[in-house]
Amino acid sequence: MIADTKEIFENYATAKAFCLTSAFWMMVATFYGLLGATELIAPDLTANIGGIVFGRVRPTHINLVLFGFVTPGLLGSAFYFIPRLLGTPLYSERLGVATALAWNAALVALVATLAMGMTQGREYAELIWPIDLAVVAVFALAFFNFTMTVARRREKILYVSVWYVLAACILTACTYALGNVIWRPNTGALVGIPDAILLWFYGHNIFGLLLTPLSAGVAYYVIPRATRAPLYSHTLSLLGFWSLIVVYTHVGTHHLLQVPVPTWLKVVAIVDSVAMVIPVMAFLINIWYTAKGKLGEIHADVGAKFVFTGTIMYFFVSIQGSFMALPDVQRVTHFNNWVVAHAHIGVLGFAGMIALGGIYYTIPKLTGRPLFSRFLADFQYWMVLIGMVGFTIVLTIAGLIQGNAWLNGETVYRVLPEIHVYYVTRAGLGLLIFTSALLGFYNVTRSLLAKRGAMP
Repeated sequence: MIADTKEIFENYATAKAFCLTSAFWMMVATFYGLLGATELIAPDLTANIGGIVFGRVRPTHINLVLFGFVTPGLLGSAFYFIPRLLGTPLYSERLGVATALAWNAALVALVATLAMGMTQGREYAELIWPIDLAVVAVFALAFFNFTMTVARRREKILYVSVWYVLAACILTACTYALGNVIWRPNTGALVGIPDAILLWFYGHNIFGLLLTPLSAGVAYYVIPRATRAPLYSHTLSLLGFWSLIVVYTHVGTHHLLQVPVPTWLKVVAIVDSVAMVIPVMAFLINIWYTAKGKLGEIHADVGAKFVFTGTIMYFFVSIQGSFMALPDVQRVTHFNNWVVAHAHIGVLGFAGMIALGGIYYTIPKLTGRPLFSRFLADFQYWMVLIGMVGFTIVLTIAGLIQGNAWLNGETVYRVLPEIHVYYVTRAGLGLLIFTSALLGFYNVTRSLLAKRGAMP
């Protein structure tokens, strides 16, 4: 990693815009999550309000978490550190700010259309065609801005964080267009099994080729900087990068082991799901050995603390994911709350924690001032950690109850009373997460927009 220079890069308006975007939409996304969790306890609460029935709340929550909270948060950090790593200002701050504005316009349209029931009805691919075009366009604009910055760089060596960010932008633009069948505006889908295969190729790669490389890129920047230690191994970082691109791409069909897709495709998905141990451990060994003996420095920096915790969550979610791809395990864990628990570890525990850590690490660098409140950032850390771990525990228990009951022929309606208490607990933990998002938005906004003064 290149050393700091004294050159001042102008205002970092793009990075600030994406950090603020992430903090705002985290509030909205977690509100929808809390609303959905409440409706699972009291389904009649919103029964006659079409815009917020559960079938519309859930896809809104998921898409806002993915594209409103986590991705902009990670990109906010990237728009700061890529110019630093390359020794040159961002190619176009105006283009970057325009990209952030277009991103927010797409998110507003997302909420409005899903509330009106305008959906393509496919998991992670619910958005209608005009919004699909907007999503692909904003990733393409971000990629163009980054690549033009790379082309003008003064630092010859491309640090691995740059590799990860560029790959995430261009690969997501491609897989999003494929998974949303963007060439069929009227349906946004193929027919039958081919559509299911294509959908889950995209659905899993939203995590594998968007959230994972962006999160890895942020971690590779923040941890060495916070610990003031060189990266343990550049070779390991490249091994992790290329094995992630090669292995993760093919795992999506492990969502379809119960359906009549070709057997060879299932085998490829299972083998590659187990082989995910290669990129995961290459990344984690590299990060953890970089941080070895430096945990005091990580604890002292609230952003680094978020990021390092995210890497620990990555270990758990990845090992769990590999086991879940095994047919004998999946017979119990599929189609129930076990999968929901797994998703929360991955998106909130891994990518969400790193996104928040990147924001809190980056903001003081963007403003030249300390965070408005270190206390609020620490408080948010513990609220998110407790909420996420709580989600994992209660939803895993509920999922095991469901999976074993169904495996033994029990009917759905007899199982629901048994898991009701876990749904109540999940809603309480959701309130914790939503509250943390409110505090985080207040802290981020004051940190970015305050002209002077800061709380301790």
